[in-house]
Amino acid sequence: MKHNHNHDNARSAGPQLVPVRFEFTHPTATTVCVAGTFNRWQPEAKTLHPIGSGRWWKETALAPGTYEYCLVVDGRWMPDPQARETVPNPFGGRNSVLKVAGLPEASLPVAADKSASKSTNK
Repeated sequence: MKHNHNHDNARSAGPQLVPVRFEFTHPTATTVCVAGTFNRWQPEAKTLHPIGSGRWWKETALAPGTYEYCLVVDGRWMPDPQARETVPNPFGGRNSVLKVAGLPEASLPVAADKSASKSTNK
């Protein structure tokens, strides 16, 4: 019975999560977060890590799907300058669009500067 219980948990784990990396560069930023439909628009839930020279990154895992998000840089909400697509938001600004495919190599749409990224969602 214990084995059945464990196997039931494994089967009900939900959709396969795909690694996604957010990257941002700003020479004077002191805090950078990402908020979107994947974390109920709570910026403190996904804080990017500084890696020097004004560069920031955050790796997370998301279920396949389409998400809207913004970067929050020193408290100021802004679309991701590396996003390939944006949509209007109800506050008069723009939200970035993140499309997470089921294949890990197709799930990095925010890294527009990487020529090896594949775009399968057009």
